[in-house]
Amino acid sequence: MRATDAVGRYGEDVAVRYVTAAGWAVLDRNWRCAEGELDIVALDGDELVAVEVKTRRSMTFGHPAEAVTARKLARLRRLTAAWLRAHDVAARSVRVDVVAVTLPARGAATVEHLPGVV
Repeated sequence: MRATDAVGRYGEDVAVRYVTAAGWAVLDRNWRCAEGELDIVALDGDELVAVEVKTRRSMTFGHPAEAVTARKLARLRRLTAAWLRAHDVAARSVRVDVVAVTLPARGAATVEHLPGVV
């Protein structure tokens, strides 16, 4: 596993712990289809949430959430629709969130949750 893959995987683990601690039910992780991958799919009450996780070791290349462009958001909407077609889940509404994880050289990861980015 490449170092960047390990950092990303660790960030996703941190994000799962974060949403689980918030009371969400994680339905899927790293769900893939022909168009791409959803990092986390969860239920926040009766609202389905597709979570894009971005993890960085530093701010050298900007804040992790800056990597989520308009093009990426459009793809996340398409992927969320594909996930819903593939699964029998009834949700009152659907949203896409970003969880930005920063891993400092020392200490605990910093988690920033940006709900409803689209």
